[in-house]
Order: sequence, then structure tokens, then C-alpha cells
Amino acid sequence: MARIVMKFGGTSVGDVERIKNVAQRVRREVEAGHEIAVVVSAMSGTTNQLVKWCSDVSRLYDAREYDVVVASGEQVTVGLLAMALQDIGINARSWLGWQIPFGTDGIHGKARIGKIETAELEKRFAQGQVAVVAGFQGIGPDDRITTLGRGGSDTSAVALAAALKADRCDIYTDVDGVYTTNPRIVSRARKIERITYEEMLELASQGAKVLEPRSVAMAMQHGVRVQVLSTFVDKPGTLVVDEDEIVEQQVVTGIAYSPDEAKITLVGVPDRPGVAGAIFGSLSDSAVNVDMIVQNVSQDGKTTDLTFTVGQADLDRATHVLDRLKAELSFGEVVADPNVCKISVVGVGMRSQPGVAKTMFQTLAEKGINIQVISTSEIKVSVLIGADYTELAVRALHTAYGLDADAEA
Repeated sequence: MARIVMKFGGTSVGDVERIKNVAQRVRREVEAGHEIAVVVSAMSGTTNQLVKWCSDVSRLYDAREYDVVVASGEQVTVGLLAMALQDIGINARSWLGWQIPFGTDGIHGKARIGKIETAELEKRFAQGQVAVVAGFQGIGPDDRITTLGRGGSDTSAVALAAALKADRCDIYTDVDGVYTTNPRIVSRARKIERITYEEMLELASQGAKVLEPRSVAMAMQHGVRVQVLSTFVDKPGTLVVDEDEIVEQQVVTGIAYSPDEAKITLVGVPDRPGVAGAIFGSLSDSAVNVDMIVQNVSQDGKTTDLTFTVGQADLDRATHVLDRLKAELSFGEVVADPNVCKISVVGVGMRSQPGVAKTMFQTLAEKGINIQVISTSEIKVSVLIGADYTELAVRALHTAYGLDADAEA
């Protein structure tokens, strides 16, 4: 007997028939003798509608009331799934975030989980009951409902698995595992049987949409074995595990791309201590996350150009902050370019294998693709290119690193 947390996303519970299909999957695990907690998202499209209603009511809405509204989608889903399970003879009960509770900090809309109380769930497991738990939501220090941000149900599931000391956390989606890249772009992309936490975290952070980055970081921190599976087909998925569990490591495991990037260049920035700190400190204070950063060598010893990337959603806010800083810090114009894409090659084998970056740069050069910004880490090389070249770059790199399905020996 194992203890398993099963998580189903919005497409998996998109309508009543799909909820009934999920109930059958849960029943299969229950009949195998396992203790089961199910974490579910709102039905597909529901959260977007709830967010729109909040914006329609007020552009400057109260974040605490926003959380009350957008958390309601999961309340519907857990109730319906509990009913569906009961209808097929499975003892089940629904639980909202505040009922367990999922204790979070007080940052509404982007709360972080602190502690999860599991005593009641443990008691229900002993009675043979399935717990159907609302993802994405918790309760803050002031006893107000909080939400975890986009993709928060993945984080809820992994956090619950860690708190329950579950044997595994199964994430059910509309794909049957983690692929070497997006198979919609590269038809010969391969499904990965096992991937390390570090690789999955890099891929998720660099644009792969299969798992939410915070959930992967939490799984790595607590050693939660995660499996990515399809809700709609019965196929083996991808296991996200510790590096020690992977016998043979690829040099490059996968290629991710993020089209939601924007490039900002500050022209004529004074080349003196403290200026960069003032610029990026102001952006941080305005909740703008900065990614790739390049500072040109000063030609005259007085000024330089500073280039960095932000998310497209943050571009207007970032340029507003920078326009206010121009006079104070005495730099020139702010040049924004939203038509860019970040491409990343990822693999733990890169630690011990030279030449990965060289292959990337040569491949892009052969295709006539100009590199605008470069960023590296121990297991990742990222470049910024023009958005129009995204698919060409991904396909060329996938072939260059021997990741195509028919390239396997």
C-alpha cells in the first residue's frame, strides 16, 4: 500500500464528464489499496473568468477580496468530484484550503505556503476516506483566504505530498509526460522517462509549461517524487527524481523557450558605483522581476549601455519606473523591445561536458539567427533572439544536440 497525492489540472476537470473520468482514475488507485488525496484546480476557463470579473468591477481591486473571488473556482470542483466519487461507491470528502488548513503568508494573489496541518486528513485516511482538496488556495495570518498565483495547484499538491510524507505525487495534465521540447513545434521530440529536479526546475523556469517552477523547487527541497501523467491516455509518464536515481545522464536533456519576454536597453547609463543598484532596486520595489542582464564595456569611462529582460506582462510597469528614474540617475533613453524570445538548453551532463555553448552558437549562426543576450548557469545556456526565429531555433537546436526521436542509437 502506498500513499499518493493525485493532482488534476483545469483541462482534466473541464466539464462533468471529465470529472467523472477523474473519479474512475481515483477509484482505480483506491481499489489497488492506496491511501489517496486528490488536489484539483478550477474547471478550465473558470479562473480567467473570475479574474476578468474582478478587473471589470475595479481596476484597483482589493487583493484580499480578489482572492475570495478567484478561490471560488476550486470550491466548485472539489464538491463535484467528491459527489462523483461517492456516486461510484468511493468514500470521499471535499476540503477547502482553510479547512485543512494550508497556512500561508499574507501576500494575497501570490501567497507562499508555510505549514499544512494534516492531523484530520490522517484520521480520515485511517477510515478509508479519499480527501478531495482544493488547490491554489490557503489561509493567511489574518484568517483571510489567500491564493498562490498561476499554477498554484501544482504547488499545493507537492506541498501536501511533503506534509503527508506521501510516496509519490502524480500530476495529471493534458500531456503524457515531459518532452525534450514542445512536441507541437518539434514532431520528433521524445518523452523523457526520468528527469532530475534541477533539470525540471530549469526547464520550467525557462518556459516549459508542464510544471509550475515553485512546485518543482518544493519537490526538490522535500524529496517528493513527482510523476507527470496524462489524464486522457493510459501511458507511462515522466518521473522527476533526484540525480542519484538516473544512471545515464544526457549532456542536454531538453530545450525550453519563453516567448513572453521583453528586452529593455538603457542608453548612456552613468558608469559609477550604485547606479545599477538604484535601477534594479527600484524595479524590484515595483515587483518587476529581471532576468538576463548585460552591461556593455564603458567606452569613455563615463557612460555605458545596460540591457536586461523582463516578462512582457511587466514591460509597461518597468518602463514607467525607468522613465521616472531618468532624470534622477542621468541616463539617456529607454528602448523597449517586446518581440524577443529566450531559448534555453538544459542538462545536468553539461557540468562535465565542454562545448555545449559552442554547439548552440554555431547552430544558430548557421541558420542566420542573431544572438542578442547570453546567460549561463551550471546546467543551462540561454540566449535571447528575435521572436520570429523561435521555431527555427528550437528545431535546429533539438537536432544539433541529438534529441530527435529517430536520432536514438
